[in-house]
Amino acid sequence: MQTQRTSRQVLAAIGNQEAGRPAILDVEALRAECEALTQKHPPKSDALRSALLSTLKKASTEGREKAKQFFLQEGSGLNCAYRISWLQDQLISILYGFVITHIQPLKADDIAVSAVGGYGRDTLAPGSDIDLLFLFPPKPTDAMRKAVEFMLYILWDMGFKVGHSSRTIEECIRLSKEDMTIRTAILETRYICGAAALVKELETRFDKEVTAGTGPEFIAAKLAERDARHRKAGDTRYLVEPNVKEGKGGLRDLHTLFWIAKYYYHVRDAADLVKLGVLSKQELSLFLKSEDFLWAVRCHMHFLTGKSEERLSFDIQREIAEALGYHSRPGLSAVERFMKHYFLVAKDVGDLTRIFCAALEEQQAKATPGLTGMISRFAHRSRKIPGTLEFVEDRGRIALANPDVFKKDPVSIIRLFHVADIHGLEFHPDALRRLTRSFSLIDNALRENEEANRLFLSILTSPRDPALILRRMNEAGVLGRFIPEFGKIVSMMQFNMYHHYTVDEHLLRTVEVLSEIEKGRADDIHPLITKLMPGIEDRETLYVAVLLHDIAKGRQEDHSIAGARVCRKLAPRFGLNPKQTEMVVWLVEEHLTMSMVAQTRDLNDRKTITDFAERVQSLDRLKMLLVLTVCDIRAVGPGVWNGWKGQLLRTLYYETELLLAGGFSEVSRKERAKAAAEDLYNALGDWSQKDRKTYSKLHYQPYLLSVPLEDQVRHAQFIREADKAGKALATMVRTHSFHAITEITVLSPDHPRLLAVIAGACAAAGANIADAQIFTTSDGRALDTILINREFPNDEDEMRRAATIGKMIEDVLSGAKRLPEVIATRTRNRKKNRAFVIPPSAVISNTLSNKFSVVEVECLDRPGLLSEITAVLSDLSLDIHSARITTFGEKVIDTFYVTDLVGQKIVNENKRANVIARLKAVMSEQEDEARARMPSGIIAPTVVRSAPVAKKAKSDA
Repeated sequence: MQTQRTSRQVLAAIGNQEAGRPAILDVEALRAECEALTQKHPPKSDALRSALLSTLKKASTEGREKAKQFFLQEGSGLNCAYRISWLQDQLISILYGFVITHIQPLKADDIAVSAVGGYGRDTLAPGSDIDLLFLFPPKPTDAMRKAVEFMLYILWDMGFKVGHSSRTIEECIRLSKEDMTIRTAILETRYICGAAALVKELETRFDKEVTAGTGPEFIAAKLAERDARHRKAGDTRYLVEPNVKEGKGGLRDLHTLFWIAKYYYHVRDAADLVKLGVLSKQELSLFLKSEDFLWAVRCHMHFLTGKSEERLSFDIQREIAEALGYHSRPGLSAVERFMKHYFLVAKDVGDLTRIFCAALEEQQAKATPGLTGMISRFAHRSRKIPGTLEFVEDRGRIALANPDVFKKDPVSIIRLFHVADIHGLEFHPDALRRLTRSFSLIDNALRENEEANRLFLSILTSPRDPALILRRMNEAGVLGRFIPEFGKIVSMMQFNMYHHYTVDEHLLRTVEVLSEIEKGRADDIHPLITKLMPGIEDRETLYVAVLLHDIAKGRQEDHSIAGARVCRKLAPRFGLNPKQTEMVVWLVEEHLTMSMVAQTRDLNDRKTITDFAERVQSLDRLKMLLVLTVCDIRAVGPGVWNGWKGQLLRTLYYETELLLAGGFSEVSRKERAKAAAEDLYNALGDWSQKDRKTYSKLHYQPYLLSVPLEDQVRHAQFIREADKAGKALATMVRTHSFHAITEITVLSPDHPRLLAVIAGACAAAGANIADAQIFTTSDGRALDTILINREFPNDEDEMRRAATIGKMIEDVLSGAKRLPEVIATRTRNRKKNRAFVIPPSAVISNTLSNKFSVVEVECLDRPGLLSEITAVLSDLSLDIHSARITTFGEKVIDTFYVTDLVGQKIVNENKRANVIARLKAVMSEQEDEARARMPSGIIAPTVVRSAPVAKKAKSDA
């Protein structure tokens, strides 16, 4: 039962585990130094205890530092874990000997000190807990308990986190029968010092009284525990910030395999699994290499953070990639290459799990004795699957009819997944094991085989669960080999906070979203495309485009253009005709266009719609592009999609559909604005004629043509109530649960810095602005609507939050609070994001709008950034007419539609250059300078926009 070190043979190849151990600690010298303390200090005195603590702590610190240096030189994570474990053993042994000799005199064999958990496997990460089991004889004395207590307090004072239990052998046996966690811990018990006979007796009784005959029970419990752990961690190994210890494909999965092997096969070394036929030599080598890599990553994490950090976060990924020697290559940074290696290792762990479980099931079947075994085999015998001779059903799982199925016909590799899809079968571990060992059969002949491609396209467009089968193909290693272009993006991560998954996992999730929408299961989230889907007859084209839209990620050129070129080759291979191929190529090349236009352009500006319509050109393209866009955003990660993005896409779709169908009104803007003002006048029917006339004439053309009548009436009521109350400043809030957005409308005396102040107040209140609609009334006031991302699911909670933000805006505008102070309070303790580098970019375009210059900025996000940018635009005498605020993880792309103070575009080259320079300065690290330029936040209620601006605004009408 005793845990031994992992495969000495393979360790010899990656570095002798004994090398460097004496060099990190001179055991005899330390023991002599501790003994000498008894000559300097009174027995059992505080001074003796303090001196002992200091001596052991110093030895531990120096030993760990030496272990770190060995690790940095040779790079083996397992060797590092072994050295630290060995160091800990020596410290505990010396401490135990000192205690039973000088503190609580006992016989050396009265107590056994043993390691359990990861420490029991003779591996210890730099920041890991130390799990100890103190074994007592049947009748432990107070002296024994006090000796253990003294040891624990010394270890705690040395800075170790110690998990411990003190039990007799009888208690260990009883508790291990009742509790699977305790049973696992005792399975890994390893003797350190003290009474070796007690540990030996525990091993013997544990094998005889606990493990005997309970193998299936233990296996089921461990696999269920693993599945629950995976669900908690997100049930995918492709999270871009994985948990190296507990995540899917992490160290705990390897530990689970070894626990089961030890329990069921009674092996002491992973190499023994080769002798038993469970793993091949190549698979054992993969097991050990995977374990060593994961340990190397984990040790680096602990050394870098100085604590037991198990999450491989963005903050440390760059440093670990550098420490492990990764370098950038065209299309992939060093950190992305490191993380791709990590995910490939995690995938290897999954492969090993399948192989191991297949062997385990086969061994269990052989081991079932007598009549029970005959009944079991009869009940579980294979059944024929209609329509196929190659495969059979075994307890709801597809299995091979004979071992040579793939060798006889390599197309059966693809057919295996097709049949499983049609009949709703899981995969027998043995079939997957044989599949893994048949990869050489997936060659160009199979890739170009017409039947293989027909079967694949059927899987991709399955009305059942195509993403599930594709994921099984990917996990088995088939998808990346059958489509080599897909293989290049398997396990590829993108080093940003926006994408939550690797590229291959993102693509499979995109297919999953499309299938969900097609089945009508997302009509509450996507009412428009749920309505459109039945009218899209060419399902094959749409599914192929969805699967391949990011196929060219990681290349030097734009992945949309490169992806279109890849699709031109792959689509005909899959069986698509020339017309379908051209549609796939276009969709992949334009797959980001609709999202970027909807989120970063003013959809009330007609040129936005006409430019987009020119790129789309047909209603079929528009429908398919909308579906692809929605699926793409939904599959990025949890929380990325929201109703507000859906509303922006619907608006863009409806406006473009109208134009493509020839439905844009030929009536002039002036006539339409006049009609809208009359509609507002009529909608205020229960008001006095004077009020109806006053409040229907407050607004200019942009407001009347872009704001729905329902909102115009609500705004009119809001302004009238503020006027009656004599309020120069007022705010109104409402929530949109479907859009996941909260609306704050601000009525204020107009001022060039108004948006900057409002943005700063929102930042101070912790609100993320998604959009801003900015209007000026004919009496010199500003009516601005700020849309912020919703935070609470409950409307009452969200309304309270919005009211607080509204009050903050009012306080800042009135001068009751100073903006720099409230933002400083909010951001004082915020850690700067050093993990990402986004060069600040500012572009001014005069071709995106007929009336406005469009200023687009792109940079690393930070609190108060929007306020600083809008303050700069105000400093430069630019009038902001509308804004689009878009966040992609750590990156922001903010777009402002602006004019100068006389309502003209920015055409002077010197001024354009000055605007760009000032914006880049505020987006860079010059935060203190930027904050110094921020407005004071005091805006007197009587201040209004200068006369020339008001005059120009009126002329626009």
